Amino acid sequence: MKKLSELYDCDHDVIIKGIKINSKEVEPGDLFVCTKGVTRDRHDFIDDAIAKGASAIVVSRDVGPKSVPVITVPDTNSELPQLCRRFYDYPDQKLYMISVGGTDGKTSTATIIQALLGSKNCGYIGTNGRSCSKFSRDTNNTTPDSDKLYMYLDEFVDAGCQYVVMETSSEAFFRHRLDGITYQAGVITNITSEHLNIHGTFENYLQCKCQQFQQIATDGQAIFNRDDEHYEEVRSHSVAKNNWTYGQNEECDLYIKNYVISPDKTNITLVYHDKEYNFDSPLLGEFNVYNLAAALLTVLSTGKEMEEILPNLKDVKVSGRLDMLPNIGQDFYVMVDYAHTPNGIKNLLKFVHTLDINRSIVVIGQAGERDYLKRPVVGKTVCDNASYAIFCYEDPRSEDPKDIIDMMIKDIEDTNKYEVVIDRSEAIKRAIDMAQKKDIVLILGKGNETYEKLKDEVIYFNDEEEAMKHLQKRIEREKISV
Repeated sequence: MKKLSELYDCDHDVIIKGIKINSKEVEPGDLFVCTKGVTRDRHDFIDDAIAKGASAIVVSRDVGPKSVPVITVPDTNSELPQLCRRFYDYPDQKLYMISVGGTDGKTSTATIIQALLGSKNCGYIGTNGRSCSKFSRDTNNTTPDSDKLYMYLDEFVDAGCQYVVMETSSEAFFRHRLDGITYQAGVITNITSEHLNIHGTFENYLQCKCQQFQQIATDGQAIFNRDDEHYEEVRSHSVAKNNWTYGQNEECDLYIKNYVISPDKTNITLVYHDKEYNFDSPLLGEFNVYNLAAALLTVLSTGKEMEEILPNLKDVKVSGRLDMLPNIGQDFYVMVDYAHTPNGIKNLLKFVHTLDINRSIVVIGQAGERDYLKRPVVGKTVCDNASYAIFCYEDPRSEDPKDIIDMMIKDIEDTNKYEVVIDRSEAIKRAIDMAQKKDIVLILGKGNETYEKLKDEVIYFNDEEEAMKHLQKRIEREKISV
């Protein structure tokens, strides 16, 4: 809580209890900042914010006299992060900040980093919310807007955390949500085409991905995937003196020498500082070997020893990733996973088909108001790598789900490899009902998320719960028919 005069050079001593950019979230005592978004200008909601109790407003254009103090700045978007830092007393400077970037694997890598450092010492912000040993809460975005982000960082300071690992999306850099933060460490997983609806071109997307390495402290740690095709380009942007690499190249700082994937574990051999380490990981698939290597090297770069952190790996679980539903009497498998990019889907299906299964049946959609150029690529990737696909909606927002699905299937030549069931719950039911012995049903795109965004409403929806519901009904039907 601060006085407005403590935040700005003004004569107003009104008390500011919080900072908000969404008028619907304003509470009495909040400072409302009129940022400009993609589809709305928050200057248009000033009266709503005041009606809800805003103590003052920050604007970047003339809005006329108001019943509360008005602070005018050149650009509210660039002002927001700096204002939030002042209000929360620069919490980012009180924490060892770790950035995790990349197209795929951010959530897994960040989750592993938190596990290696310990949730008592390390907070997490990303797709799976925000958490430490003292709390676990939801977030609206992978990388929150500044008004939320600095509040979350302040929560971690209060909780006694020393570190924070956060997923940093390309959109967050593009929207300047992370301006002003200096990271002590940053790691990148890989880069493939994504979010072109925001960035316009892959080159622009790549530049935003590289931004995290321009916000690393000069004495900080930058960690790169040497096997990624964009490694040289990304590394060239690093301002850090300490640059580390991981991958299947003997010259890497952390060398992935070998790995053997089983249905229930992955045996991994790594070489670090000329010493060989062999261990089992509960995480499955080649992509998780890379995520694990990225996380390990990031933590090692902070000064930790391998022997100190390896024991923390045994219980690592990434919510929403490779979540196998329990067997309640079925003779097939059902898995929920967050994979939603062409590369992530291809890698997941590649792994699944190394298991002792019959067919892979995929339930998938694509988000509305997002990268439409990716839709046909995703559809073709699924049908090229899975036995069968069922296309449905996935957060269609204001778009017609049928239009999204039509884009997904337009390049698929074999019409016998898929069907369309627009309603997601019905699509999950269809997949479970058609599954036969040793098939695997893969419900992709949402992971452990608990919502669907339909037009102007957000409804509760969880893929795993829907799958369990339909699985139990099938088992009950089969018991009755015997």
